[in-house]
Amino acid sequence: MSSPYGPDATGARAARTTTLVTGPIRSGKSRHAEDLLWDHPDVTYVATGRRADPADPEWSRRVESHRGRRPGSWRTLETTDVATAVADATGALLVDCLGTWLTAVVDDAGWDDLEAASATVRQEVDRLVESLCAATVPVVVVTNEVGWSLVATTPSGRLFQDELGRLNALVSRAAARVHLVVAGRVVDLSDAPVVPWEPRPRTLDA
Repeated sequence: MSSPYGPDATGARAARTTTLVTGPIRSGKSRHAEDLLWDHPDVTYVATGRRADPADPEWSRRVESHRGRRPGSWRTLETTDVATAVADATGALLVDCLGTWLTAVVDDAGWDDLEAASATVRQEVDRLVESLCAATVPVVVVTNEVGWSLVATTPSGRLFQDELGRLNALVSRAAARVHLVVAGRVVDLSDAPVVPWEPRPRTLDA
């Protein structure tokens, strides 16, 4: 099966600028992603998750500690429009992370009508992957690997896992390099064969 983004989405990987860093929660993948861009002179950190919230002191401390460990010259951009951030970038980007980005996209689409939300999510995923394929600046993207975190076995939980799995697969195919981080150890998957990915019919109650 050919890629939904044309032959260039699986070929000419060396010409790409994106590195995908994936792994379980608390694996060290975000720190590894930061290390990959540590010495780059111009970096924007794209935060896709919740902002610091005065009503949630623990979360606020976590956000501030993450900011504090990054170089002071880095800029922070809080947005869910990652595709535009990639398209407009003039320097390197670190996008952290796709799981929180996907949650925000589904939140905006609404969880009440999951079939409609899924269609909206797929449009946004396609737009993001297109931007990564066309990126001309270094982009490091962090994501959670599906199956290595607790997700409720509900229709909405299955929707999230299905769509994150699809998103991870497409970004992996659009990336020049793919790194798997487990317990702080890094495995470079970049030269592993790309397994053809084919969508299967999905039912929310399956």
